[in-house]
Amino acid sequence: MSRWGIVSTIKAPPSEILDFVAYHLDLGADHMFIYLDNQNPRAEAALQTHPRVTVTRTDGDYWKAQTIKKPARHQPRQTANASHAYRRAHGLDWLAHIDVDEFLCPADRSVGALLGALPRDMVCARVRPAETLATDGVAGLDPNATYCKAWMPGDESRITLEKELYPNFGGYIRSGFVSHVVGKIFIRTGLENLDFRIHRGMQDKQEIGPRTVLGGIDLCHRHIPSWDTWQKIMDYRMTKGSYRSELKPTRKPELGGLSLNELFSFLLQDGGKDALRAFFDEVCLARPELLQKLRENGLLRVYHLDAATKRKKHFPEFE
Repeated sequence: MSRWGIVSTIKAPPSEILDFVAYHLDLGADHMFIYLDNQNPRAEAALQTHPRVTVTRTDGDYWKAQTIKKPARHQPRQTANASHAYRRAHGLDWLAHIDVDEFLCPADRSVGALLGALPRDMVCARVRPAETLATDGVAGLDPNATYCKAWMPGDESRITLEKELYPNFGGYIRSGFVSHVVGKIFIRTGLENLDFRIHRGMQDKQEIGPRTVLGGIDLCHRHIPSWDTWQKIMDYRMTKGSYRSELKPTRKPELGGLSLNELFSFLLQDGGKDALRAFFDEVCLARPELLQKLRENGLLRVYHLDAATKRKKHFPEFE
């Protein structure tokens, strides 16, 4: 059985931060390193009370103590903080770098058991993502469940299935995912000169290895909770986040792939928000026909995260 932990850099409401932390503490995380990317006194005060949490407010004094200038963009801040936590992860065998909207979901074995079963020379284990589907106005669904579409292996061989699942938009983006398709990683502790990246680990400017995909577990990514939420964060993601123009397509252009920036820019220019809404309804919504097709192809995941209840368990004084 391996001892494992999580590092995350977060800018979110206090309840969302504590939901994320409590869920993973309840899952068995031995320690969590939370870096607050802005002033959040309520979250900081609550997290400081838990013995299995180290909370760091990344203010001016924190960045002055680092060997780099505070990065202007949040992605380099995330990787710098993750690397900082890695050097402090004493007593842990593995450390994962994930975000506040990502939840580890093992099937039938504990995370510690899955990691403990890996060969001793394995230094990196990737967890494949499962992207949530919004439930806006869809009748007959379990209100306590989180519905997800699972990552689809292959590329050319999967385009036909993608087009069956998403008749108008299948084939442009891999797995029908609006977020990342590569997942996130655990890195075995104790490596010298280790630096985290968002989706990989680097050692002396080379990607670490040997690497494997961790079976029996998904990374539930709550990327698009609802249409309204997506609209509020669209501009930010297009300019600074996961839809920015410099990011490459998840599928090769010669196979018909488009970057998310290209796809959403085209939809907005061609048909405005109505076109974007049509994309959302087909690709991001838990419509019954999509759920059925996902189920038939072994790609439907249904989780009961129950994060709010776990927050009350681990942070009973928080209101």
